[in-house]
Amino acid sequence: MTDNIKKNAVQRMTKTLESLRNELGKVRTGRAHPSLLDHVMVDYYGNMVPLNQVANVVASDSRSLAVTPWEKNMVAVVEKALRTSDLGLNPSATGVVIRVPLPPLTEERRRDLVKVVRHEGEGAKVAIRNVRRDANQELKALLKEHKISEDAERRAQDEVQKLTDKNIGEVDRMLAVKEADLLEV
Repeated sequence: MTDNIKKNAVQRMTKTLESLRNELGKVRTGRAHPSLLDHVMVDYYGNMVPLNQVANVVASDSRSLAVTPWEKNMVAVVEKALRTSDLGLNPSATGVVIRVPLPPLTEERRRDLVKVVRHEGEGAKVAIRNVRRDANQELKALLKEHKISEDAERRAQDEVQKLTDKNIGEVDRMLAVKEADLLEV
């Protein structure tokens, strides 16, 4: 019984780490990366769809991206979507390819992005702690129903705590890497 609770906790904590990894990938550093445009939505014949469903996005060099829509008539629509996105980009279309130069980050913007990253990390830590709380409540309920002994409950709680500490350490490591990447000039 405790194995199921621990397995569930491991799965939920792993999902939290994956979610954090995805969120950190969206935060723009000084380098061009195709995933920066993942959340840009494009009006595709009346439907709002992610950019990667209507165009190919590649990093042409470390400071610019090249976006190639799959349909020629989508060039202007994709360019407008990039221009109006919250990323502050200034794309320019040359034929069927849209060049997206990424301006270097200012020191102030870097500091703001570090705050955003820390906030995301804190949210992930809270989620991991909530998983621990839920697991401990399930263990207490099993103890109350006399389905497990006090020793088994204590051992399982210790294992859940070790799992929590390990995952929070991983969050801290991910944040340190991202912060170093953001502050690198």
